[in-house]
Amino acid sequence: MNWYAIRAIYHFEMARTFRTLLQSIASPVISTSLYFVVFGSAIGSRMIAIDGISYGAFIVPGLIMLMLLTESISNASFGIYMPKYSGTIYEVLSAPVSWLEIVIGYVGAAASKSIMLGLLILITARAFVPFSIEHPVWMLAFLILTSISFSLFGFIIGIWADGWEKLQIVPTLIVTPLAFLGGSFYSISMLPPAWQTVTLFNPVVYLISGFRWSFYGVADVSVGVSLTMISVFMLICVMLIRWMFLSGYKLKN
Repeated sequence: MNWYAIRAIYHFEMARTFRTLLQSIASPVISTSLYFVVFGSAIGSRMIAIDGISYGAFIVPGLIMLMLLTESISNASFGIYMPKYSGTIYEVLSAPVSWLEIVIGYVGAAASKSIMLGLLILITARAFVPFSIEHPVWMLAFLILTSISFSLFGFIIGIWADGWEKLQIVPTLIVTPLAFLGGSFYSISMLPPAWQTVTLFNPVVYLISGFRWSFYGVADVSVGVSLTMISVFMLICVMLIRWMFLSGYKLKN
């Protein structure tokens, strides 16, 4: 394993983040804080409790997960798309670096940014909504697994995209609606039985459910199922990225 190459890619991507702190860190934290102000403090005080949890506290895991999904995809897709756009991707491909080492460098940096943002938003949420974390180790585990899995997905989007518009299509038209419909602001048990069944086909449900369980010990689906779904999604992403590099799909042509 070429750790020097991995470290070089990782440090380059992280340095770009710290050069644009206002856009990379401050903007997501401020925008998510507005959700806490509106839905947590203002509207939340007028809503009934869900599973014995105040509405403001109930939506905290969902809002963090919503940010985590979008930022992980955005960071990873932009990170690999820029070398393609500028033409420097050929320097990376011609270097004595394997596809796995390239992925670890780019995805590791994107996931690190998302994890930092998730923890910052978690700390910020305490200023607006009182909440507890029953399983902090599992909370951190779900935070890391989600960041890695959706950074892998964002990496795929970055390779697939051949224009700036395509970088926004999947996050805007697919991922964000799935996150909103995946229980970010409600429990799926509140839906009619038919819609509960339909919602179970939404992969984001398992992420939010497992993450919320780590906070309050309640979940829409079992934790084991949530972990299995995340693991399967990560495996599919890794296999697809491997095929993209070995075939040169939208990389060598």
